This record gives sequence, structure tokens and C-alpha cells, in this order.
Amino acid sequence: MICCNSRTLPLVFAQAATRILARQLVRLRQQITNLQGSRAQIRGVATHTLALYVSTLISTGIKGATKAMVAMNKIKMMSEAIDETLDKDEAEKKMEELTNQVLDEIGVDIASQLSSTPKGQIASKNAAPLVNVKSEPTTDVDDLKKRLASLRRL
Repeated sequence: MICCNSRTLPLVFAQAATRILARQLVRLRQQITNLQGSRAQIRGVATHTLALYVSTLISTGIKGATKAMVAMNKIKMMSEAIDETLDKDEAEKKMEELTNQVLDEIGVDIASQLSSTPKGQIASKNAAPLVNVKSEPTTDVDDLKKRLASLRRL
């Protein structure tokens, strides 16, 4: 046992106090190290969360852009289909006009041939040709031309 005299007593208390303070200092340093590690983890989580948020925003933007592209593609396809239809109609009209012009030049009148064919009967192979080959126009041909002209006006 240590002798307790007046001189040694304060030294014993000082040594005990120093040990207590040393333990507290070690614990405090451990807590600081733990807090720094926790702070680093929290910052990592915050960075990760921010990255996920930005990724979500980009994904939403890409979805919107995709919808816009799909709509534009549909509009383009419809426009092309309309253009093709109009081009076909114009080509058919030009072809019909050219055919009629050629037939008019050679004197063939389709409407007159169609109206002069017998209905309900099959023409024989020896039947007379339907095209009027005479050089002089007859009144029937003139009537048919007038009828054709009136039909074209409609």
C-alpha cells in the first residue's frame, strides 16, 4: 500500500486524473475517427442519390424524346403515304389523258364501242369490227362524239 502523506496524496490524485483524461482523449480520438468515416459514408450516399436522381431525369427526358420521335415518324409515314397516293392519282390522270389523246388521234372512241356492243349476247369471231374505218364521218359517229364530250365535262 502506498503511504498517504500530504505530499504524495496530490501526486496520486494527479496520476489518477491523468489516466482518466488520457482514456477520455483516446475515446474522443476514436469518436472523431468514427465520425469522419460516417461523414464520408454519408457524402457517398448523397453523391449516389444525386447520381440516381440525375439518371432518372435523363431517363424521363429520353422517354419524352422517344415519344416525340414516334409521333414525328407517324407524321412522316402519313405524309409519305399521302404523297404516294397523290402521285399515283396524278400519274393515273396523266396516263388516262394521254390514252384518250392517242385514241382521239387515231379515231377510236371507246364510249361508242362500249355503247354499241350487244348486251346479253356474246359476239362471234366473224362479227364486224367496231371501229369505224370509213374516211367520211357518219352522223352516228358525230352523235357519239358529242355524247363523249358531254360526259367528259361531267
